[in-house]
Amino acid sequence: MTSGPNVYDAEPIPESARDEVLRLLETGDLFRYTAPENAPVTLLEREFAEMMGSRYALAVASCSAALFLSLKALDLPRDAKVLIPAFTFAAVPSSIVHANCKPVLVECGDNYRVDLDDFHAKIADADAVMISHMRGHTSDMDAIKAACDARGIPLIEDAAHSLGTQWDGQNIGTIGKIGCFSFQSYKLLNAGEGGILITDDPEVIARAVIMSGAYEHNWAKHNPQRDNALVEAFARWQNKLPLYNTRLSNMSATIVRPQLKEVPRRVADGRANHDYVAERLEACPHLTVPAKLEKEVRAPDSLQFNLVDFSREEAAAFQAAAKARGVSVQVFGLSTDNARAFWNWEFLGETPDLPKTREMLSKACDTRLPARLERADLDFIADALIAAAGEAKSVRADEVAAQ
Repeated sequence: MTSGPNVYDAEPIPESARDEVLRLLETGDLFRYTAPENAPVTLLEREFAEMMGSRYALAVASCSAALFLSLKALDLPRDAKVLIPAFTFAAVPSSIVHANCKPVLVECGDNYRVDLDDFHAKIADADAVMISHMRGHTSDMDAIKAACDARGIPLIEDAAHSLGTQWDGQNIGTIGKIGCFSFQSYKLLNAGEGGILITDDPEVIARAVIMSGAYEHNWAKHNPQRDNALVEAFARWQNKLPLYNTRLSNMSATIVRPQLKEVPRRVADGRANHDYVAERLEACPHLTVPAKLEKEVRAPDSLQFNLVDFSREEAAAFQAAAKARGVSVQVFGLSTDNARAFWNWEFLGETPDLPKTREMLSKACDTRLPARLERADLDFIADALIAAAGEAKSVRADEVAAQ
């Protein structure tokens, strides 16, 4: 088996983080509320909100925690129906279940985005919408936002994969009422684990801050500028909300903060890598990469593409042939227990009938393509995928001819 490029290691943590990490280790000052002001987590929230153009930010233990707190902060009724794309990660419907709401899955098309006909058919009964920009693919946010606004229901953006993406010049995560991002190690900002939510709504952020674990009056440390609307909101909710204790630690924030200035470079490099490999795959008759939408400026850190006219057996042969050539690729609908295949979300009960999404997942492929890769790495990956596709089709053709 050939050994391919290492696509799993993240970029090194910037040197500028290391002195502060050592200081934290010497003091043991890892809890965000120990310092009277300007703890690393507080600074991260301020800097991230400024980078995104948002009024408020709250750093928490994971993007899943951010999604959960978003639903709780919106004060949705028990069993509220929350629309989500059927193509997403299992943590998204899990966060909805955890918040005592009900996920309603919406079909997705061959381009991995929400099927707007199914979306409009189901939104009439919805209490909220949580749009996953899954693997960085943005659905038509004009249509989605307009439908939510027309019905007066909140829109949450799961932007775990989409930091740096823009829609019509606006940062993804700032279009809805709340945007949620991930600091898991495969994402653009790496703390190993962690997440952050952003919003312009003082009522939402006040509720989220308290429920994240700002006990007693620690919520005051989230308001160094003394925003009067926020002061009033905190006062209204003091002692009235449960504490879920999903806080981020100072160590995680210290690791993330120096990476903020790396975001533009990582976005540019990731986009260049993606587009280079995508162009090569498009030249292969067996593979195709769905185009971006007109208003979308992507920030990809992985590559998704579709198999063209592959049987299930051919798709499995393609995966094996790519792996033998040193490139790991998964077909979402074939991988055993894949957390992105909706039929594996047995915790939801009866599996919904979603033929479009099921068909898409049967041919949609995923391979990592981090921004740090060099041109030779990209060519290695593209060559392996193209050769594997050709081998899978030719082997199957030979088998059919022999029957």
